Amino acid sequence: MSSARVDYIAPWWTYWLHNFPHINLRFQPIDNSFQPEEENYQQSLIFLGCVAAAGLGLNLLCLAIYLSCMCCCHKDEEEESKKPNSCCVTWSAVAAGLITCIAVGVGFYGNSETNDGVYQLTYSLYNANHTLGGVDSLVTGTMGSMRSGLHQHLARLDEIFATRGDYVQTLQFMQQMADNVIKQLLGLPDWVEAKVDLASVADETATIEYYRWLTYLLLLILDLIICLLACLGLAKQSRWLLTTMMVSGVLTLVLSWTSLGAGLATAVGTSDFCVSPDKYIMSQTKGIIGADIVHYYLYCNQTLSNPFQQPLTIFQRSLTTMQIQIQSLLQFAVPLFPSAERDLLGIQRLLNSSEASLHQLTALLDCRGLNKEYLDAMVGVCYDGVEGVLYLCLFSILAACSFTVMLCAIPRAWRQIASRDRDYDDIDEEDPFNPRARRVVSQNPNQANMHSFCSYSSSMGSQSSLHPPAPAVSNAPMSEYMNHTALFGGNPRYENVPLIGRGSPPPSYSPSMRATYLSMTEEQSRQFGSDFQA
Repeated sequence: MSSARVDYIAPWWTYWLHNFPHINLRFQPIDNSFQPEEENYQQSLIFLGCVAAAGLGLNLLCLAIYLSCMCCCHKDEEEESKKPNSCCVTWSAVAAGLITCIAVGVGFYGNSETNDGVYQLTYSLYNANHTLGGVDSLVTGTMGSMRSGLHQHLARLDEIFATRGDYVQTLQFMQQMADNVIKQLLGLPDWVEAKVDLASVADETATIEYYRWLTYLLLLILDLIICLLACLGLAKQSRWLLTTMMVSGVLTLVLSWTSLGAGLATAVGTSDFCVSPDKYIMSQTKGIIGADIVHYYLYCNQTLSNPFQQPLTIFQRSLTTMQIQIQSLLQFAVPLFPSAERDLLGIQRLLNSSEASLHQLTALLDCRGLNKEYLDAMVGVCYDGVEGVLYLCLFSILAACSFTVMLCAIPRAWRQIASRDRDYDDIDEEDPFNPRARRVVSQNPNQANMHSFCSYSSSMGSQSSLHPPAPAVSNAPMSEYMNHTALFGGNPRYENVPLIGRGSPPPSYSPSMRATYLSMTEEQSRQFGSDFQA
């Protein structure tokens, strides 16, 4: 075992979290020692959750005030005021998207780190449980073989050696050695209760961690989907999508603050344990395992004496003495009592098996194995686990900020959509340059020719009473159209026909071309009137 793993040193962030104020629900400061069974300590962790709940209430109150002010204030709808609002909404959406992406990345990392730390804890607990289970099985098996198997062999040998008092005394001495071995094994700690406790803790921890990991994973995915759909609604300017995302944003904001409260309470409670884990472990094992044994496994220092050294040494000496006695009986008693050979060989095999169990028991009871699992568990919980929980708390804060910005931007976008619709409804329906009017013209061509805004005949309205032969508005002869076609490039397109002789300019002309056309029409009208008067 390397010297770097001898001592456990808590990380600095656990001391920082451990120094957080511990206040119960009656606003009284309490001791910050890890005491999960105490009611006041439980209330101090609940108080941290209440702080997060107060933050949620303040956040919702600020949003309500902001929305109320925005609804009550009447802003101008001019073009100069529309562009800054549009930029504000755009930059708010960009900021919310970036913060959400950062928050989701931090959340995935924190969720993975926390899962790794808890997995290391459960893995170490299962290994320690396996070690203690091995110790318990070896002790139980050795005592069983000594009580039943050895007793049966000695009883039969006692009948065989009944006529030899010295051999009977040897058998009685072996029985005393076997009783001494059983006494030493009974002096070992009862690992059954400790094994059951470790197994139950590992199972419960693994189950809780699975649901915690799955919950955060779904929350991360939900945040990402809501942010993407909100950005899509802003881009598409979809009212129903923005409304849905507004409700989902409020729900996600509540979930973010809830996860922040749960994460903060978990981080503080775990840090209280990580600052002094040996103190809590010794308090929990009090009455089950001796304090010197717990201290031996927690620190595993070379200066500490092995509390099992004496019983294991007596165990070894007793086995050695019994083996010497069996060898002596096999050498001197078997020639006189051949029927005793079978039982003597059975005792020899039993002693050899007990010696092998003794070596395994010595290795399992050594402090290095369990101390390694203890250090691995502490590193998993206090380094990876607490660090991951802190990253998850940071994710909750960033997510709350992101959705707060989003909830501020969506109502502004809603007002811009409503303002755009009102401006669109105010457009003159009879304007031929209005796209809506173009659709009407295409559906009613006769009516369009009669009520054209820029028609040649309407521009001569003042001279209509003079009964001149009015030129054709839009029904130009085919020969004239073909001549104009040949004159302007030979491409038979309606747009290539000159403006003179047409009823109205094509819808694709710009306003400047329209003004040019109107000025030409007025000039032709004045020229026609002067010629007519002459």
